[in-house]
Amino acid sequence: MKKLFAILMMLTSLSIAAAQENYTPTADNLAARQWFSNAKYGLFIHWGPFSIPGAGEWVMDEKKITVDSYSRLQDFFNPTEFNAAEWVGLAKKSGMKYITFVARHHDGFSLWDTKYSDFNIMNTPYKKDILKQIADECHKQGIKLFVYYSLLDWRREDYAWKTGRTGQSSGRKTQGKWEDYLTFMKNQLTEILTQYGKIDGIWFDGHWDQTNPEGHADRTSRIDWRYDEIYSLIHRLQPQTLIGNNHHLSPFPGEDFQMFERDLPGENTAGLSFQKPSEKLPLETCETINNSWGFNLADNTFKSTETIIHYIVKASALGANLLLNIGPMPNGKIQPEFTERLLEAGKWLEANGDSIYNTTAGYIKPQKWGAITQKGDKMYVHVFKGNQQIQLEGFPFKKIAKAYYLADKRKLSVSLKQKTVTLQLPAETVDPDTVVVLEVES
Repeated sequence: MKKLFAILMMLTSLSIAAAQENYTPTADNLAARQWFSNAKYGLFIHWGPFSIPGAGEWVMDEKKITVDSYSRLQDFFNPTEFNAAEWVGLAKKSGMKYITFVARHHDGFSLWDTKYSDFNIMNTPYKKDILKQIADECHKQGIKLFVYYSLLDWRREDYAWKTGRTGQSSGRKTQGKWEDYLTFMKNQLTEILTQYGKIDGIWFDGHWDQTNPEGHADRTSRIDWRYDEIYSLIHRLQPQTLIGNNHHLSPFPGEDFQMFERDLPGENTAGLSFQKPSEKLPLETCETINNSWGFNLADNTFKSTETIIHYIVKASALGANLLLNIGPMPNGKIQPEFTERLLEAGKWLEANGDSIYNTTAGYIKPQKWGAITQKGDKMYVHVFKGNQQIQLEGFPFKKIAKAYYLADKRKLSVSLKQKTVTLQLPAETVDPDTVVVLEVES
């Protein structure tokens, strides 16, 4: 029996690996990948009826709320203070280049006018298509739109819930047909990709529900997600659309960027990222401002603006984007603790954005003193608060033509001896990140 099970798991793994095995990105898709690599900073938005209890987006599963009981939230979700123009405008003013909007989370609620589920925004007192308002504003204000779509569902009976790691307390009695669930997902994705204008990315989550826990040697899926069909559908409807999947594994064929949850590429302090960073695909790390994705009344552990700036810098220094999350309140307002930090980081980017946008990874990984980003013949040395003397060993260039502060172009004396650069700042830095520009020659 164990041998048979191992064979089945191997076949399942091969099925997953075959996801769009022969996929060749279009020129538009490759251009979109390059744009994404250059963008560096985006806004993640987790929002829906789960915001009403004020206990995070996993409240249905964590509090063991049944489908029947959870459905009542639909009658209370009436975000009369929601303003798409303000949300998108905040992202733009904060220096963000794209928004990843959670259109459907694990609770199965759809924030758009879908024909394939009654559990949606049109059947709330609000009765307005949220996704359409977000999409229209993104297109109007020049912000790219990525759509988060949950693969798993704590509500539907045709989702393979009996083999899932979560959602076992939702009160479902019957196991429906997996084929029906796959058809449902494809129908909803078709709506998103044909009725809301240009969609720049689809951000999948939930694959891990059908695998053994992180850290387990066997991470193959218990089901066939049929990614060949799903990915092909997306790339057929909008070839430029980038596909990412938060499965915590190495990228599958057909995926256009790789994501890391709560960790920078190559790190695994949160215990979720066991995958190695791709050398071919754009990279992204997602993180929260406090410790919650969805609105949480009890979570006051807000990261400082300095910490957020350092995260932007370190992600860029590794060649990755930072997707920073907010969880709006149920009335549609964004709490001031989020807004303040986003705008403060935006001010820093307004002055120092040249050292972030359109850059590539530094020749060394981030250090305790700071990090390095590069662009053409310019190397940006990010010196974090409290540091004064920096040494860059293994310097890959023969000559430094100029050295100066990015903020005001003041010259700075540096020395280059035996492939080691020494930067002596006049005093310990007091700003969260002081950027020194080195114009180099090979």
